[in-house]
Amino acid sequence: MTNAPGLDAAGALRAYQTTNAGIRTDSGATASGNDFANLVGRALQNAVSTNQSAESQALAAVSGQGDLTHVVTAVSQAQLALQTTVAVRDRVLAAYQDIIKMSI
Repeated sequence: MTNAPGLDAAGALRAYQTTNAGIRTDSGATASGNDFANLVGRALQNAVSTNQSAESQALAAVSGQGDLTHVVTAVSQAQLALQTTVAVRDRVLAAYQDIIKMSI
């Protein structure tokens, strides 16, 4: 997938945060967009911790203290977490690009 110059996940997140900061409800309170941002943040943190767990399991196995079954399971979970993260990122960027292409 080729990305337009300056269009990446961080740029999409900044655009979302800038847009969300300006949205107000009828009562004057900011709309609840932080729930989505928190959800994405927790999912990314979970993917990172899964990867760190797999790495520590692999290091333990290399030093002779780990179980090969646990290593394979941890590495598979880390691979799945990374694939899921990349798939979600691709979908978000595709949606962002579709929104940018819309005429006003």
